[in-house]
Amino acid sequence: MVFTPTNLSERMPITPIFNPNGDDRIENRTMWFGNITNLMQLNDVRYTWAVGLYKQMRENFWIPERLDITQDVTDYWNLTEDERYAFEGILSYLTFLDSVQTCNIPHLKASVTAPEISLCMAEQISQEGMHNQAYQYMIETIIPLERRSEVYDFWRTDKVLKARCEFIAGLYQKYINQPNIDNYFTALMADYLLEGLYFYNGFIYFYNLASRMLMPGSADIFKMINRDELSHVRLYQKIIAEAMQTFPHSVDKVYEMFDTAVHHECRWTNHIVGDNILGITESSTEQYTKYLANIRLKAIGLKPLYADEKYQKSPYSHLERFSDTKKDAHTKANFFEATVTSYVMSSGVTGWDEI
Repeated sequence: MVFTPTNLSERMPITPIFNPNGDDRIENRTMWFGNITNLMQLNDVRYTWAVGLYKQMRENFWIPERLDITQDVTDYWNLTEDERYAFEGILSYLTFLDSVQTCNIPHLKASVTAPEISLCMAEQISQEGMHNQAYQYMIETIIPLERRSEVYDFWRTDKVLKARCEFIAGLYQKYINQPNIDNYFTALMADYLLEGLYFYNGFIYFYNLASRMLMPGSADIFKMINRDELSHVRLYQKIIAEAMQTFPHSVDKVYEMFDTAVHHECRWTNHIVGDNILGITESSTEQYTKYLANIRLKAIGLKPLYADEKYQKSPYSHLERFSDTKKDAHTKANFFEATVTSYVMSSGVTGWDEI
């Protein structure tokens, strides 16, 4: 039986570190508002999918410094001025996204009362931290010493990026400042938007360069980050589906959050990339971002927000035709729809001849 809170201004309960009087029986287990001991007894779980997802996340373990980006040091100078500007700005933006996730997830996790879900979120925190390590590895290796500070501080000097960062972080901060049930649901939905929408125009940029035989090492790093992020998308698709049954909410508000997110993402991408990069246009950015929003909504049981036929397909399908794991027809996956089935590092860094 799912508990449904009625007072949205009520403070969101925090799960005790140890609750000796808790009840760990799976028939009484809920994702929130449960009464568990908080011990990780994973031999008997309610959300069996979470155990499988956790194992997949662990199998995808990788270390940024093991990926060779020496060619990228040379390729950096073969980029146009616009391409270098986008390269540096997108790195700064992605650093922000994974930074706030590393800080935000523990706050959401603190109220979860299903150990198997907490386990996945703990692994997510670890992966978000490693992604920041990967960005720093790229910045410190590829970008000239005299420009590195500008990349790290790009969010301070670029007004569009600063506004973008403040908007995203503000949704999380609202829950920290007022940790009530309503703000918790909003923070969960904002988390899903970050994982499912905000990274992907950045990924596309690096895949676009790789398809033109530029910056292959950076693209290999982003293939690994992309895989991690899709496991996070899958996690939050499950969490959001449960949250929509647990928390009172307005579907109109969900649609409004998606539409606002699309607007902000298009504005940022058009600002940093625009029509200045071969293979990416403002029109393709809008089509791709709205396409992503539609499939993310569908995954949580809602109808598409953008009905036009062109928003039902990706303009970048030519960049999605590479293997998710082994080069086997049975293990292909769409990198942008979170249908990943397994993760193997060794096959994720085999190059770009399959694009």
